[in-house]
Amino acid sequence: MQRDTASIENNMKYIPLTEEDKRKMFEEMGIISISSLFSDIPEEILLKRKLNLPPALSEKEIVSLIKRTFKENDLTERIFLGGGAYFHFIPSTINYLLERGEIYTSYTPYQPEMSQGLLQAMFEFQSVMSDLTHADITNASMYDGASALAEAILMGERINKKGKVVLPKNLNPQYREVIETYLKPRNIEIIDIGFTEEGRIDIEKLKSILKEEVSSVVVQSPNYFGVIEDLNKLGKIIKDSGALFILSIIEALSLGIIKPPFDFGVDILAMEGQSFGMPLSFGGPYLGILQTKKEYVRQIPGRIVGETVDKNGKRCFVMTLRPREQDIRREKATSNICSNHALKALVALVYLATVGPRGFKKIAEINYKKAHYLAKRFNDEGFKLTFSGPFFNEFAVNLPFDENELREKLSLVDIYGGIPIEGYKNSYLFAVTEMNSLEDIELLMCAILEG
Repeated sequence: MQRDTASIENNMKYIPLTEEDKRKMFEEMGIISISSLFSDIPEEILLKRKLNLPPALSEKEIVSLIKRTFKENDLTERIFLGGGAYFHFIPSTINYLLERGEIYTSYTPYQPEMSQGLLQAMFEFQSVMSDLTHADITNASMYDGASALAEAILMGERINKKGKVVLPKNLNPQYREVIETYLKPRNIEIIDIGFTEEGRIDIEKLKSILKEEVSSVVVQSPNYFGVIEDLNKLGKIIKDSGALFILSIIEALSLGIIKPPFDFGVDILAMEGQSFGMPLSFGGPYLGILQTKKEYVRQIPGRIVGETVDKNGKRCFVMTLRPREQDIRREKATSNICSNHALKALVALVYLATVGPRGFKKIAEINYKKAHYLAKRFNDEGFKLTFSGPFFNEFAVNLPFDENELREKLSLVDIYGGIPIEGYKNSYLFAVTEMNSLEDIELLMCAILEG
């Protein structure tokens, strides 16, 4: 039987090139080897040895290696860590839907008429997020909460052009690092604002700072210490100064019991969506959510999907705004963000649709009550909370031992918890979610008291 070589070539696209294939390609390009393609690289910086890689394995050997590696993982579910990534329940509906090929393989909708499913998903995501926070505008997602906040600050600078931004010292330190990286080449000055014994922004010092003109003021609430800021008071002070009010929310589940942010006069909201159905996964990939008021829509980075009708009068979806440098003139672009986390945005959408408004509120209430129960247990045993301000599901507590001793005590009962707070000796962050049972909480206390 004669082999259909054309068919084989078309159906075996991922098979490496044969030596004959390479020879033909070299001949066409007028070179003699792959190394000729890198002739512009100086000889002295080329690696003269083979890469330090293990030998190739068969499929069976690879599967065995992966299984052995998995066994090294500690898969405890007694997690009391927070600090920007939270251990929440993930409904099975999420993975079920994401494993569908038409969803899992969706990417950038360069041709809207061919991408109606993805565009609708992004449109529904925008709608749900705007409903949740009372925002006028939500873009079709960003990389994560940190980059979304950095983009929000750049957006504020484009609007007000004062060259200064106020950052609170109770902002997540990892977010601060990202912001500093973004702002350094742009010569935007960062003005720090401290906090009180409550763990909240020092409002009197903020009033003093705002006597000079700044582009925006950033507030994180709940902040890095888990404390809920007085957004009503902060919103009025910032508005009166002429600066933009930028809010960062990292624990998005707090919206289940806290008033919608834009009701406080927020101008730009940067939010992390990890709590909406995403596993911890060693820190990502997560979901950035960026929202603003209608009057600032032309300054928002990323994409916005809109609803319209086609020539037959049928409902359809289009790219309404794409202010990135790939799509318009570079000098007109608002960002070099060239993609979005559409799959993670869909995760958040499915999560919120699954739990529903009442379920979302109920989960938030459970987080609040369990965290406050643990805080009371600490207090009853004589351990003082580091800050006195109100909190949602995370708080800092002073303990009489160092980080290594705390880790050793908790490891005896397979518990992860207690993030050290820089600048505070033996002060640790604990987060409590719906995943932590009362038995877990009592086990935590026993480990601290007796471990």
